[in-house]
Amino acid sequence: MKLINIGFGNMISSDRLLAIVSPDSAPIKRLVQEAKDRGMLIDATYGRRTRAIVVMDTDHVILSAVQPETIAGRAGEKEQTEEADKRG
Repeated sequence: MKLINIGFGNMISSDRLLAIVSPDSAPIKRLVQEAKDRGMLIDATYGRRTRAIVVMDTDHVILSAVQPETIAGRAGEKEQTEEADKRG
């Protein structure tokens, strides 16, 4: 299991990650509201502006103050490290 930093020391499991999206569109705003209504929303922004929405396979939706590109880059670094570890 590899962990990805989503800002302010908060980590998520890369195995559970489904999508990292920008919070700008109406469908994503609806997704966030529905998750909040179901009690499946995790706010990891520490009061800052939401810049990325992380969707997990556990049906949780996580708000992050880090740009989606930054989180995706960190997830990519983890995948490259895993591949190098497998090769020996």
